[in-house]
Amino acid sequence: MKDLHIDQYLEASADFAKPILRHLRALVHQACPGAVEKLKWGFPQFDYKGVYTSMAAFKEHCAFNFWKAELLDDPKGLFGEKEAKSMGNFGRIRSLADLPPDDILLDYLARARQLNDEGVKRITKQPTEEEKKELAVPGDLRSALQSNTVASEVFEKFSYSCRKDYVVWITEAKTAATREKRIATAVEWISEGKNRNWKYK
Repeated sequence: MKDLHIDQYLEASADFAKPILRHLRALVHQACPGAVEKLKWGFPQFDYKGVYTSMAAFKEHCAFNFWKAELLDDPKGLFGEKEAKSMGNFGRIRSLADLPPDDILLDYLARARQLNDEGVKRITKQPTEEEKKELAVPGDLRSALQSNTVASEVFEKFSYSCRKDYVVWITEAKTAATREKRIATAVEWISEGKNRNWKYK
């Protein structure tokens, strides 16, 4: 099932990315006719009995992900080090030539679909108590939270992953101005009980 929001995402993507995303989209539906499209976390996602795959376009490359990549057979060794160097399982995709041949990609998509058909759950590593304690909250964020009693109390009651999402978002800011803006937004959202990705839930 196709989604108008995905059409809009493709049209807004850079020219080099459009044929890549359109091709991946077509292959996903060919391999899994029951896949449902949605825009989540700002990227096109395909669901089939749960999360299936996703793709994204950036300024100079595209990325494609299998939700259960760590459980997926990789007979061609396509993931390897590429997965660690980029957010996509096939590394940075800059042209159709960077993709595996269609028959191989369709085989991987079929394997991924089978995992969902069988109800295989993704392996998620839960943080240890020590890791939770070691989450370093930046001083400027901590100060901003302390100036808002409600936000401070809500933040402390958030799960480890919710707090970490905010910390990562703020520490990844490229400029001081962006960082300040994100901190102000974070305090506002936190005081309302919202997690970092509330808009995409």
